[in-house]
Amino acid sequence: MSNFSSDTKALVMSFAVHGVILTIMALAKFTLLDNNRDVLVETVFSDEREQQEFTQELDINTEVSENLSIVAGATVSTNNGGSSAPAVSQTKIETSESLNEPEIQVNVAQVSLPGANQLGQDLGEAEIKGETGAVVEGYGAAMSRLTQELIRLMRQDKVHVVWLFDESESMKDEQKEIRDQFHKVYEELKIAQESDEKLKTKDADHTLLTTILSYGAGINTHTEKPTPDIPEIQKAIDKIPIDTTGEENLFQSIMAVCDKYGPLAIRAQRKLAIVVLSDEAGDDGTAVEEAISRVKRYKAPVYIMGREAIFGYPYARMRWTDPKFGLDFWIDVRRGPETAFPEALQYDGLHRRWDSFSSGFGCYEQVRLARESGGIYFMLPGDEETLAGRAAHLERKFEFLAMKEYQPLLMARREYEQERNKSEFRKEIWNIITVLNPYQDENLNIQEHWYAFSPEDFRPQGMENASRALRAFGILNEAIRRLEAIKDQRAREDSQRWRAAYDLCYAQCLSFRVRLFQFMLAVDSHLKSPPKPKVPNANRWNVVRIRDMKEPDEEQIRRTKVDMDELNAQLDKAKKEYEFVKAQHPGTPWDQRANWELNSGFGFEFRDVFRDPRYDTMRDQIKVPSL
Repeated sequence: MSNFSSDTKALVMSFAVHGVILTIMALAKFTLLDNNRDVLVETVFSDEREQQEFTQELDINTEVSENLSIVAGATVSTNNGGSSAPAVSQTKIETSESLNEPEIQVNVAQVSLPGANQLGQDLGEAEIKGETGAVVEGYGAAMSRLTQELIRLMRQDKVHVVWLFDESESMKDEQKEIRDQFHKVYEELKIAQESDEKLKTKDADHTLLTTILSYGAGINTHTEKPTPDIPEIQKAIDKIPIDTTGEENLFQSIMAVCDKYGPLAIRAQRKLAIVVLSDEAGDDGTAVEEAISRVKRYKAPVYIMGREAIFGYPYARMRWTDPKFGLDFWIDVRRGPETAFPEALQYDGLHRRWDSFSSGFGCYEQVRLARESGGIYFMLPGDEETLAGRAAHLERKFEFLAMKEYQPLLMARREYEQERNKSEFRKEIWNIITVLNPYQDENLNIQEHWYAFSPEDFRPQGMENASRALRAFGILNEAIRRLEAIKDQRAREDSQRWRAAYDLCYAQCLSFRVRLFQFMLAVDSHLKSPPKPKVPNANRWNVVRIRDMKEPDEEQIRRTKVDMDELNAQLDKAKKEYEFVKAQHPGTPWDQRANWELNSGFGFEFRDVFRDPRYDTMRDQIKVPSL
């Protein structure tokens, strides 16, 4: 092959100098890194162990039930713009006047109750533990199951249900669906009462009351008085505003509900129950333990209708289209993780993760609250077409028994951390997740879109991002060394989740190292000889992933000591480890992620694209919402 030009030689030398400087700087910041190591490919370990497969089909009827069969207590399972609404005054939760003077009336319209012959044995309130993942196909099924829970509660007490709606813009369609389904609860209660001799004798006017609240940064009340009247309830739901702050103080709202309605329910000899509807995890998750303490004080079960948590990651990216200019924007929404702390890499080999892979479980804080309160977490998978990187070709609902060995620990965060730190194996995986976290180390984020079009403007951008890639390459080298050092402890790890975390993390680090090397080759090639544009109105370059890897030229091989044979050997090792993940953890999120990585390609090239200038010229006229 021909030699590089003098400019290219200087560029390669600059990469090397930048790499040494950045590595020294990284040593001062990260304990994970040590002295430079040569990039070598070692033999692939073959410690393969067979994983038994389980399957179970679940079918949940969404029709109004005419014959309710209830068992007392919940069982633990793991299956898994503007608003036209009337303006509503909103205040901060701690000073909200809407919660200062609630009124609970006793004389209400007739509501029916079920019979003792349908309820089975009542185990008593103290023995009830909440359900961590009731997978339902829609709100209708969730409402039917909720009806069963209310029947169980009403066998012992009169009940006051507080419905707490998320005010985010993304929930408007769901609110309408709940509004339309609300009759389901009362219709099924009436059906149950007709065949229950014991509960027919109770005063139906004293049975069930409903209050409609909504929350965002503050909290709003939408029913003047607690009511059993369905049209009034539906009108109240229509009043729910959109909170434009983007804050969702779920757990503070639950505590505010307990503080106000809890004592009133006790005085009225009523059972307080809370139903939450939200598609996000909440921004005040650190208050979950205080919220648990509060609901336990008033023995108030919490039923949450939510979404699946993102696999090992706090955020999903949701597409929002500006109604005026038709421009798309991607907004972060908090949707995970499923565990107290992430147990997967937050890095995708180029920058922070942009995917929305399902974990098969609900968000940790919400699931823990439902479980500890004796409630239920209803998980509604949904298609969610606006989520980025949602792997549409993959099944988003996992089999119950396939996931049974992968249940998250739902203990308090402090206890979880103590438990994790007892194991050198788990602690080392967590250290690597922490160091390879782009939210803590901004220099791990490498630009993928909108590089300058002209060569002179592209050069500083390309140099900066190639230097970041070189630094990340060194971090991955050390991460791989550390993972291989604890490899023999994998067989002694009793948690299938942590074995899966290790297997996927190891395969990803191997493949990310290959990708970063390919990215540096792509930058170097573009600086040396930019490709001719193919798009007529192109004004930017994007780096895109491709299946075929770029072969290094003679000068690149001489300077890096890495030829195509070496690259292929490294890639083969990474692929073999991904296949190991798939074999060991079939039908799980780890399997899905490994399959996605294998199909995403490991090479890079720059392609010319058109970026709408209105993203820059009209940006001050576009108000992107906070969801």
